[in-house]
Amino acid sequence: MEWATGRYERIAEQVLPAAEVVVERAASRRGEHVVDVGCGTGNAALLAAERGARVTGVDPAQRLLDVAAAEAAERGLDASFVVGEAASMPLPDSGADTVISVFGSIFAPDPKGAAAEMARITSANGRIVQSAWIPAGPIFDAIKERRALVAEATGEPPGPPPFPWHDGDALAELFGSHGFSISMEEQTIAFEAGSAREFAEGEFEFHPMWVRIREKLGPPRAAEVRDRGLAIYEQANEDPSGFRVTSRYVVAILTRRG
Repeated sequence: MEWATGRYERIAEQVLPAAEVVVERAASRRGEHVVDVGCGTGNAALLAAERGARVTGVDPAQRLLDVAAAEAAERGLDASFVVGEAASMPLPDSGADTVISVFGSIFAPDPKGAAAEMARITSANGRIVQSAWIPAGPIFDAIKERRALVAEATGEPPGPPPFPWHDGDALAELFGSHGFSISMEEQTIAFEAGSAREFAEGEFEFHPMWVRIREKLGPPRAAEVRDRGLAIYEQANEDPSGFRVTSRYVVAILTRRG
């Protein structure tokens, strides 16, 4: 997916509470080097820099890095941003005290490569803290419906299931060979809007995934797919006076074994 399309800034605002949790769990100390993998517009990177860390944000989308860098400069924070993928980062071995990722590494096309690369840049006494969605709830149901309808409309196969970044056993296998032990905790985040339709139309207009769908299907057919998602949101709405749905996610804390 090309994350520079659309307006990822809007999504970053929605997931900021999760970035706050990840940075809090990372507990970086002043002067430590923190690398934010898949940093986007810098949610977690800027929070870590506010705590006194020296931060490097890595993302494949230059436009998003430019947004993050401008914000860091405006706030006088010690943060730099470089183009890179989770499985290929232009950073030295063992240079990061902490590696963080807020729903970033989970989109890596090569999970094994991403794990190896994150392990490579983490220091001997370092840690990795990352968040991943639990595939359940209305947002996940809408995404699953969307993928099925796009596959039906285009004739393309839906593709293999994504790596289960939310699963502790899968993570233990992925990172265990790199010397990490894992602890997990579950969190929730609420997505809110004035109405279910406002939320669905905001996704349709701004989310990079929807930009891609409109390119594949054209606006009229894409709008039909959007409305199927809207029906799911309306049924799951937790706030009769507006709109709110709750999604679950995990925070994984990986530490080097002694």
